[in-house]
Amino acid sequence: MIDSGIGFVAQRTVVEGPVEVRFPLRAGDRALVAAGEAVVPGARIADRVRDAHLVEVTTGTVPEDARPGDRYAPAVSSQGVGLRRSHAGLAGELLFELGGHWRMAAGEHSEQIDTPVAGVVREVRPGIGIAVRVEGRIIRGVEALGEPTRGVLALGAEPGDRSGPGIVLRPGSLDVGLAGTILVVGSRVDAESLTRARAMGLRGVVVAGLAGKERRDFLASEARQRASLHRLPTFAVLVLDGAVRRRVASPIADVFAALAGREVALVTDPPALVFDEPTIEIEAPPEDLVRVRSGDRVGREGRWVGLAGLRRFADGTFLEAGWVRFDDDAPVAVPIADLERFA
Repeated sequence: MIDSGIGFVAQRTVVEGPVEVRFPLRAGDRALVAAGEAVVPGARIADRVRDAHLVEVTTGTVPEDARPGDRYAPAVSSQGVGLRRSHAGLAGELLFELGGHWRMAAGEHSEQIDTPVAGVVREVRPGIGIAVRVEGRIIRGVEALGEPTRGVLALGAEPGDRSGPGIVLRPGSLDVGLAGTILVVGSRVDAESLTRARAMGLRGVVVAGLAGKERRDFLASEARQRASLHRLPTFAVLVLDGAVRRRVASPIADVFAALAGREVALVTDPPALVFDEPTIEIEAPPEDLVRVRSGDRVGREGRWVGLAGLRRFADGTFLEAGWVRFDDDAPVAVPIADLERFA
C-alpha cells in the first residue's frame, strides 16, 4: 500500500484537457477572424506588420466615433490623403489621439499568421492577441521559443531511455528526410543543431532541457531569420523541464511514443504540444512513481517508499524528506521539494 505521505510531493499532470491558446498581436497587426468563428489547422487568422512604425493622421480624416484599435485606411481625394510625412496610402491601426491628431501603427510589409490548431475563436483584442479554444489535449512545457507550428511527430532517439545520462542531439544526425516533422530528442540540444534543424525543413524540436547559452543563441538566430526577406517555415522549440540536462520523464515519453507518426502542433502561449487524437488512450502512471527534478539525482526516477522526516543534507541544511527506491537499490532520503509525481 502506498504511503499517504506521497501527497506532499508536487504533482505534475502529464496530459491536460482542452485549453485556450493565445496568438500575440502587436500594434499594427490585423486580425482576420472574429469571436465565435471556427478555425482549422493552417487557417490564416491575422496579418503581422513586419516594419510597424508610428504615423500621424491629419485632423478631420478620422471618423468622430473612432476608437483605439480600429482599422484606418485614408481615402484619396482632391485634397490628398490624410497622412503626414510621406506615408500616403498606408493603412493601419489607430492607437491614440493627441493634440487633435490621431497616431496609428502602419507598415509597408506584412506576413500572414496561420493557426496550427483547430478550435473556436474566443476573443480578439487588437494589439493584444487572439484567443482560441483548441480541440484536443496538450502536454505542457516550461517554455516555448519561436512561432506556433505544426508537423508530424518523430522520435529522434529513445526519449525515455533510462540506461544512460540522456541523449544530446548532434547536427550530423539531421537531414532533409526529417523535413516537416517535429522531432523529440532527449536531454539537451545545442544551438547549431537547432539552426540546422530549421534549415533542413523541420518544424520543431521537443527537448527536456535547453541551456541558457543555447537559448540566447537560438533567439539571436530567430531574430535574424525574422528580419530576412525570404523567411523559412515556422519553427518552434518546446522545453519540457528547464535548463538542466536530464532525460524526458518516462510517462511523457510513453505519450510521445504513442503519438509518433501523427500530426501535432507546438504553441507558445501556453508552451505546449497539442494533439487531437481521441482514439489514443493514455494510461495513468503508477501512483508511487516519482522523479527527481532538482539536486544531485536530477532526472532519475524511482518508487516512493514513505516519509523520512527531517533530514540533514549538503551544507548542513535540514529538509523534510521522503524515502525513494531507485532501481533495486536500498531506499535513500530525497528532499520532498526536489521530487515530482505524475497524474
